[in-house]
Amino acid sequence: MTDLLAGSTTRLADHTTLRVGGPARTWIEATSEAELVAAVQAADAAGEPLLILGGGSNVLVSDAGFDGTVVHVATRGIRLAGGSCAIDEPGAAMCGGAVIEVAAGENWDDFVAHAISQEWRGIEALSGIPGSVGATPIQNVGAYGQEVSDWLWSVRTWDRRTSMFRTFAVGDCGLGYRTSRFKSEPGRYVVLSVTFQFRQGTMSAPLRFGELSRRLETDARGRAPMTEVREAVLELRRGKGMVLDAADHDTWSAGSFFTNPILDAEQAASLPEAAPRFPQTDGRVKTSAAWLIEAAGFHKGFGTPPATLSTKHTLALTNRGGAGSDDLLGLAREVRDGVRNAFGITLVPEPVLVGVTLD
Repeated sequence: MTDLLAGSTTRLADHTTLRVGGPARTWIEATSEAELVAAVQAADAAGEPLLILGGGSNVLVSDAGFDGTVVHVATRGIRLAGGSCAIDEPGAAMCGGAVIEVAAGENWDDFVAHAISQEWRGIEALSGIPGSVGATPIQNVGAYGQEVSDWLWSVRTWDRRTSMFRTFAVGDCGLGYRTSRFKSEPGRYVVLSVTFQFRQGTMSAPLRFGELSRRLETDARGRAPMTEVREAVLELRRGKGMVLDAADHDTWSAGSFFTNPILDAEQAASLPEAAPRFPQTDGRVKTSAAWLIEAAGFHKGFGTPPATLSTKHTLALTNRGGAGSDDLLGLAREVRDGVRNAFGITLVPEPVLVGVTLD
């Protein structure tokens, strides 16, 4: 750690949900799109290492901190971008919808609650997910049968390579399971705003997740009141330690630390019979990382404080208080290697690793 870093007063641990991370050499709070772009341009012109930080919910930062500029995206704004019809299914335009542009710095769960209050439906099952709106298309965030890609219209960005604004229609975003072109070209694009196209109404989009559907009395189309869907999802997430609570160390996490593996047919055939299997449209099979972790012998709460698996959900690595990046990485390696030894499958971390590696 450099002397300059040692003198910094902004610690990234105070801005991440894992509560881990050393100081930033330079910290910039960008409250407008103009400030955000200017800060990025200035850092790039100076050849300065740059970290764009939103809600800090999907990142593990080194205890050594970040020897460069951290730009915290704190932009705000939700506006009706136009349109009076929305697409209910391919080729079917349904009136009564809205096209909504949201600043990247808006809190995601606050936006979900606002969308429900405005009767914009489609993201109600994504309630309780921490982080900012701008991060959601990067990971193609999803839960309980819904994904951001289901209702995404476009993503406005600053292209650091060409020094130009660039807007991507949903079909050009390269969206897949927890991935996108923004993730596959790390560091190139700074998300400025995200535009969604929603249908309107008080009933949810058809529910596709069995556990959620069983909790609710759905209609013939598999729908339920959006307010009830939100409350059910929040209840489910709280039961898994996935709703932020400063008093609950199970929520001092980055959410799911590993993505669910997507396997080819041969790999899927080698899984134990009891392993979950979810066929994909390309012929591959998705299985459950949580199931693999538990079947490999890692139980809820596994590990030695200050870093353990959540006592509520084996897919979350948690800070029990005072954990550092090495503590979390050591636990992650132990789990990853145990699953690989048991099943020949290497789990891939979901959070962005800053200044650290899992190798």
